[in-house]
Amino acid sequence: MSEDVTSAEARRMPRRAAMSGWVGSALEYYDFSIYAAAAALVFPQVFFPSESPAVALIASLATYGVGYVARPLGAFVLGNFGDKYGRKRILVLAMMVMGISTLLVGLLPTYGQVGVLAPILLVVLRLIQGFAVAGELGGASAMIVEHAPEGRRGFLTSFSLQGTQAGSILASASFIPLSTYLSPAAFQAWGWRIPFLLSVVVIVAGLIIRSRVEETPAFRREAKEARVPRVPVAQLFRENGGTVFRAVCMGLANVIGVTVVVFGTAYATQPAYGVKMSPSVYLWIPVIANIVAIILIPFFGRLSDRIGRRPLMIFGPLSAGILSFAYLFVVGSNNVPLTILLAILIFGILYQMWNATFASFFQELFPTRTRVTGFAVSQNIALFLTGFLPSIFTAIAPPGSASVPLVIGALTLVFSLISAFAAWRSRETAKLALDELEQVPAKRQRAERGEARTRQA
Repeated sequence: MSEDVTSAEARRMPRRAAMSGWVGSALEYYDFSIYAAAAALVFPQVFFPSESPAVALIASLATYGVGYVARPLGAFVLGNFGDKYGRKRILVLAMMVMGISTLLVGLLPTYGQVGVLAPILLVVLRLIQGFAVAGELGGASAMIVEHAPEGRRGFLTSFSLQGTQAGSILASASFIPLSTYLSPAAFQAWGWRIPFLLSVVVIVAGLIIRSRVEETPAFRREAKEARVPRVPVAQLFRENGGTVFRAVCMGLANVIGVTVVVFGTAYATQPAYGVKMSPSVYLWIPVIANIVAIILIPFFGRLSDRIGRRPLMIFGPLSAGILSFAYLFVVGSNNVPLTILLAILIFGILYQMWNATFASFFQELFPTRTRVTGFAVSQNIALFLTGFLPSIFTAIAPPGSASVPLVIGALTLVFSLISAFAAWRSRETAKLALDELEQVPAKRQRAERGEARTRQA
């Protein structure tokens, strides 16, 4: 009987890991995403008052990017932690730190109350947010991949990405009633704080949800056989440095979300640009696009199990990058229906081909002993590179510029091309079993050493 119970529990664990990844990612990315909305809508006035609206906007969006500065450091530290001590521990730790730091943002005094100390504290808390979130998706997707049965890794892992989109919806939706029903003065004075204070839910939910998932068999096997490296990040670059580089390049596809959601919000709503699209209307755009994304992500995850990861990783960024020109043009024209339509197509559909697939693909590219570190470092270096793009975009195409769609569209396309090329240069992993994925890097290293000896001879 006990064996039957154990077997039944093992069959339930992949679904439980997927659900844990979904809920945890939703809560943690809610925390991270509400900052993006606040940085575009209210932080320029609350924390960065300036005689120049453009300067205030650039400073506010730069604090959004500061969160990505800490992400590579968080990836190195938390990735090492996850590969040395287990996937489960890193998930609880990351969620707790994120929840507390976000709660404190909602309690910060404004520039008018304490002067320059206010933006300094804001930047410090944003750095802590970035450090914490760096370990979330790497740990969650590793947990799912290592629990998932063969042929379903892409589908089950996609739920952690579906959770990130759900968190983004909650973040945007939390501001909609506040910006709609509160007066501008009330929203600026205290209304913006409510979404941050609600993050206390993360602290409670994190302890409950993540305590119910067992550590993965793959990690337990590594620990039992004493194959856990002392310094996973050193072993990662020694064995898989080229893979890290390609994964970072693939991660540049995140420029699509930056262009559509973050810079798009500022371009559409900030008075300095003169588009004058209503903030309450524009807040609905990422909500609708993310609802479409939530529906399609499991479909794209399952599709990647059938046709492979690389086709989706290539086609999604390329097509979205090309259409970014049209999206920015209709935003600048204050054409709300076409803006919504193109946002859904670019961010809700095409980008999600990549987004639904990259987590399983990145996890499969690295062996168990450095899997969390490899994923976290690659993902977060890429996010660091794209995190400052909103402020860079604003500096390159500032308010008053007549070439915003052309300039920003071209930059978006260049990053998308780099991502697609790196995916094309990577090996397909969808049809390989988990133990076969462990063998491929070792076989490649032996082949490279053999070629080197042949050339020397």
